[in-house]
Amino acid sequence: MAYFCVKYLRMLKVGVVGVGHLGKIHLKILLGMNQVKVVGFYDIDKNRAAEIASEFGVTDFPTVDSLIDSVDIIDIVAPTISHFDIALKTIRSSKHLFIEKPLAATVDEAKELVKLAHEAKVKIQVGHVERFNPAYIAAGEYIDNPMFIENHRLALFNPRGTDVSVVMDLMIHDLDIVLHTVKSSVKRISASGVAVVSDTPDIANARIEFDNGCVANLTASRMSMKNMRKIRFFQKDAYVAVDFLNKKTEVIKMKQVEAETDPLAMYINLKEKGIKQIYYLNPEIKENNAIEQELTGLVSAIEHDTKPAVTIEDGYEALAVAQEILEKIKMNCIPAK
Repeated sequence: MAYFCVKYLRMLKVGVVGVGHLGKIHLKILLGMNQVKVVGFYDIDKNRAAEIASEFGVTDFPTVDSLIDSVDIIDIVAPTISHFDIALKTIRSSKHLFIEKPLAATVDEAKELVKLAHEAKVKIQVGHVERFNPAYIAAGEYIDNPMFIENHRLALFNPRGTDVSVVMDLMIHDLDIVLHTVKSSVKRISASGVAVVSDTPDIANARIEFDNGCVANLTASRMSMKNMRKIRFFQKDAYVAVDFLNKKTEVIKMKQVEAETDPLAMYINLKEKGIKQIYYLNPEIKENNAIEQELTGLVSAIEHDTKPAVTIEDGYEALAVAQEILEKIKMNCIPAK
């Protein structure tokens, strides 16, 4: 333990790979964190890299390899297609890793990364940022063995992100939430989808059945007229709604009572099963910066030798289910002309 404490008395050095829209946000947050020192970044677009280097006063490294050699942590915010190669180099260099979702472009790639990560004994966290959404965090204590889950993640069309299907771009956020919440194995998946403007599904619906009887119905679209990110959990004597976009949580619960004593309360008389009172809760939402929280979480896991909040195994499971959904809808998906 003494050795471990000495090891991390120094500030951890971090480098960012990919400084597009999201990568720039990561870079800015990392620069404001006291726990790390930003050594620099790498981006394949050298015009973009020059702009970022000038704006933030941070070193633009000529290659990914040179950046990896100079840091303790690599933060991958590059396009999904490049995740595997960069992560592979990072793990083989025994460096810690933050990698944006999805973990990799294919399940086979993700499986290889999981294997190598275990062998290298490095800390890896996958960027499923909704785990850190304050509305979901607030809902946590009220969610208890849900048996039906309904989810809608709708977005206005944006050309950025159409390099992958809506399942990998949007739905995978909610797949992670569902898999993290339902403590059971997936039994069956059915799905459908349509490619409207791209070569992959732009709108998709999936039904996931679990061994414990829970059913999750998820819809994701990037062809909507409005933005929506909502999930609802139905369980015995309770309904929990989480609005990821507006950061709101609502809870409707029922409790057994002896009699209808409050004239302003709502009751359900179940005859021989007794009387239940319906009441509403609005849990306190503690505002946070979800991206900052997930990044500081990885740093804490490294410093204290604990498990990251969103493990590489979590990233693999979400990707595996997303891939199965894509396979299910492949035969039905009509490509855009």
